[in-house]
Amino acid sequence: MRILVLNAGSSSLKASVIEVGREAPVAEVERSWGSDASHAGHRRETVIGVIAELRSAGPVDGAGHRVVHGGPTFREPVIVDAAVLADLDAIADLAPLHNVVATETIRTAMAELPDVPQVACFDTAFHATLPEAAWRYPVPDRWFSEWGIRRYGFHGLSVEWATHQAAHLFRRPAADLALLVAHLGSGCSVTAVLGGRSVSTSMGLTPLEGLMMGTRAGSIDPGILLRLLRVGDLTADALAEALDHDSGLLAVSRRSGEMRAVRDAADAGNADAALAIEMFARHAAEGIAAAATSLPRIDALVFTGGIGEHDGRTRGAIVARLAPLGWGTGDAAAIQALDGEGVAPGAGDAPALLVVTAREDLVIARATAERIASTT
Repeated sequence: MRILVLNAGSSSLKASVIEVGREAPVAEVERSWGSDASHAGHRRETVIGVIAELRSAGPVDGAGHRVVHGGPTFREPVIVDAAVLADLDAIADLAPLHNVVATETIRTAMAELPDVPQVACFDTAFHATLPEAAWRYPVPDRWFSEWGIRRYGFHGLSVEWATHQAAHLFRRPAADLALLVAHLGSGCSVTAVLGGRSVSTSMGLTPLEGLMMGTRAGSIDPGILLRLLRVGDLTADALAEALDHDSGLLAVSRRSGEMRAVRDAADAGNADAALAIEMFARHAAEGIAAAATSLPRIDALVFTGGIGEHDGRTRGAIVARLAPLGWGTGDAAAIQALDGEGVAPGAGDAPALLVVTAREDLVIARATAERIASTT
């Protein structure tokens, strides 16, 4: 079965044609939307162009889409119809940087490929295994019972693949492993995975919680927001705009929400950019250390995502802060020097350090093929 995968992320559209059972894509293309896809123009035209480009790879049996937030309704892949789209529109505010872009991509693909079944695969689904102590917030019960306030978690498709690859690299079943998976990119999260299941994750009801990100603040004192609403002459919409689009690396560096540009500025002597990178590593290390408390042991720390895969200096800076978890300066140097996917040579009894190339496309393709097959 051949599947067209359209992964509409917060910074790019990654598209590929996958023949299920093979890892190498038949064809692939990527288009950047900058650090914030929700503010990018001509998204529909970009999707149309990408689909046209990939038509040369031949006909496909289905199209699979990454959708960040499934809300309380979607806990597994689903074939998209008008009712599904309406349900996704209703929860768009839970992931405004992502779900609007994803549903627009799906609608465009449905129009361009009217005879091809479309399947939505959800980043929240992997975290359906979170125990109540992990997904529940310490807030009034009414908030959950009436308004559904709970932790969902995101980057599930990426974490699922990272877990699979870690098991492959270790030559051990995923069921035997205790992992910390740090997905670092435009969006950032840390997930504790025990026995192949998510047991703790840093993102919450929305993808705003947790680590410092490209244009998102991550976790901050909620009293800040209350104060700004009371005395800062800011509306709820203005706060949402600032937290989603004007914070993170962009806010501190005053340059960009993309790590590569911030790194270039720091290397050129810009103090704001250097501070942004230091804060990014600090927040990531704090998130990793916090997630470690949900595991009985640590077999490995896995880096994935655009920054996690390609920015060795950031990986090294993060590991250098994690000495209490067993890593030393040699480990930090080893993970910094690692070029591409693999295991960094560790020192002594410290947990392993891995880099895994994100392959959400394979997870989406397999899930899409299984969902289509189950309906025929």
